[in-house]
Amino acid sequence: MNYIQAIILSLVEGITEFLPISSTGHLILASKLLNIPQTEFVKSFEITIQLGAILAVVVLYFQTLLNNREIWKKVLVAFIPSGIIGFLLYRTVKTYLLGNANVVIASLFLGGIAMLILEEFVDRKQKQRKSIENLSVIQSTAIGITQSIAMIPGVSRAMATIFGGLGVGLTRKSAVEFSFLLAVPTMLAATTLDLIKTNFLFTGKDYLLLSIGFVGAFISALITVKGLITFVQKHSFKLFAVYRIILALIFWWTARR
Repeated sequence: MNYIQAIILSLVEGITEFLPISSTGHLILASKLLNIPQTEFVKSFEITIQLGAILAVVVLYFQTLLNNREIWKKVLVAFIPSGIIGFLLYRTVKTYLLGNANVVIASLFLGGIAMLILEEFVDRKQKQRKSIENLSVIQSTAIGITQSIAMIPGVSRAMATIFGGLGVGLTRKSAVEFSFLLAVPTMLAATTLDLIKTNFLFTGKDYLLLSIGFVGAFISALITVKGLITFVQKHSFKLFAVYRIILALIFWWTARR
């Protein structure tokens, strides 16, 4: 991996991490287009630059994270099931799923179809909606369980948690914000586990590439998070669903040729 490739991947990460279109899937497909081999370092890079994106959430929601203990309780309860499942399946996911373009293409396509169906279900539900503070332990846990499905590349952690939130009655804005906040402990745990498993076996150039990726992901995520909050208050997620389906079909057709 060179520095230009690191910048491109960091921008892809920052833009897609909080959108329901799968940042991991986009990173894998972008790596294929850039002819970046899926080495252990590249897999670690793709996980580690998520910290940059997560920092954007911490910066934007610092006061909320600092002052609202009730929200933190809900976030931590939701993190527990996905944290346990992620720890148990870490090696399987990294060995057999990460870097697998076929898995990504299938997940993007099926996820897009699922989003269109779920959007119809959400639109038909009654309009009374709750805030994050009103979530019960069972509802928070349910969102955490749906998040664990996103360990499959291409599914999208954001999609799973946003629709998990909508499914238990959150407003669109609250569901998106809960997805943002739940990403903080989830990605911190995933990155820390990955660094421990690799024993920090990186060269000086590797650390420089990671730093470049961190900064690029932070800046692009900062812009994306602000834009998404504005977008969801006036629009549904159908546009993202259509995008997923079209992207999957393009890559499937390209892979066949």
